[in-house]
Amino acid sequence: MGHHSSTSLLSSLLQTNPTHHLHCSALVFDALITAYTDSGFIPDAIQCLRMLKKNNFAIPLRGCEYLLRRVMKLKQPQPCWEFYLEVLDYGYPPKVYLFNILMHGFSKVGDAMNARKVFDEIPKRRLRPTVVSFNTLISGYCKTGNVEEGFVLKGVMESERISPDVFTYSALINGLCKESRLDDANNLFDEMCERGLVPNGVTFTTLIDGQCKDGKIDLALRNFQKMKDQDVRPDLITYNALINGLCRVGDFKDARKLFNEMIGNDFKPDKITFTTLMDGCCKDGDMESALEIKDRMVEEGIKLDDVAFTALISGLCRDGRVRDAEKLLRDMLSAGYKPDDPTYTMVIDCYCKKGDVKIGAKLLKEMQRDGRVPGVVTYNALMNGFCKQGQMKNARMLLDAMLNLGVVPNDITFNILLDGHCKHGGSVDFNIFSGEKGLVSDYASYIALVNESSKISKDRLRS
Repeated sequence: MGHHSSTSLLSSLLQTNPTHHLHCSALVFDALITAYTDSGFIPDAIQCLRMLKKNNFAIPLRGCEYLLRRVMKLKQPQPCWEFYLEVLDYGYPPKVYLFNILMHGFSKVGDAMNARKVFDEIPKRRLRPTVVSFNTLISGYCKTGNVEEGFVLKGVMESERISPDVFTYSALINGLCKESRLDDANNLFDEMCERGLVPNGVTFTTLIDGQCKDGKIDLALRNFQKMKDQDVRPDLITYNALINGLCRVGDFKDARKLFNEMIGNDFKPDKITFTTLMDGCCKDGDMESALEIKDRMVEEGIKLDDVAFTALISGLCRDGRVRDAEKLLRDMLSAGYKPDDPTYTMVIDCYCKKGDVKIGAKLLKEMQRDGRVPGVVTYNALMNGFCKQGQMKNARMLLDAMLNLGVVPNDITFNILLDGHCKHGGSVDFNIFSGEKGLVSDYASYIALVNESSKISKDRLRS
């Protein structure tokens, strides 16, 4: 027995033993379909069923059940659904749990429309949807952003005297949180508790995460305490949500306290935990703590991702530690990550502010060699460096390079150049502002010109 052998094998079997005279036919066909299925020859097993139907044999239930279960695991909901309808037409008895599996498959790939078709087929086959059937479809709707349809189904459940359970409420609360409808989510949570349902860790965490993302950290912390009061154990996801929420509102002290509590409760921080707290430390200006977290990640074998590298580079640049920032930029490249333009720009800007425009220019060329076309913000950072150093010739050359590459200067570019010429270029070279852009007339330009006029007036008075 091999691949694509089912047609010839079954034909020989039927010729040797004419239709309806094959002894123990059900057992033989069950064994044959099971053998093909076990060997991974699914198309052969399906072909066996079709030939049996064509030759008017009763469907072998055990083999068909075995094959169906294997087909359902293929994670291809559409072919599975078509095959299930086919075997139902052959006379295989419909089963709700198989409909539920198919609904789950469609929902997992975000196909709520086909999940609904499967759901609607259940009563057509004279079966009654279970709470799992409703929950699977409600969850599918909520994941695709159709929360209202989820609530409609909840109403249908209740009208058919099927009580919504914790999973029902958790799915709907999750959907509401994704839409930032936190008040509705809280009301639904209260309704759930009033009905005597005890929220589980998923329900609490879903609500807490939504509240943290919406900036309602006080409410999230109250629910976290309520969770512990009801002896519902928080998990790593709960702690990560709260640490992230605290960092988002700038409460880094409490974020670290929660981090320590999490470790005290025997939870091992993951990449998300470390990166979130590291980013918080960087924003708080506590680079020593941020670098300690980085070292701890490395010790525990957790690789830094692009988010972690970017957070550290940004923090080091804000702290003026540009050489450390550049080293991390090199580490980021070595790790296979491609720093984005803002990351390069931060390092260039930091070097220029330190007076080292040479390395800033080198980094700009490095970006260009990598096939990038740096934007006006990057050029402005280097332009500002040249002008602060009085290198007006280089600033002019950089402007020409920008224009040749099609990078359009903005008001900031011209203000930088105007200020530079006022301070280092003697009289202002207005020709530099001619062309399509024209002279930029805004407050910063005006101040620079006034300053230059004042300087010229004072020089005349002295002479």
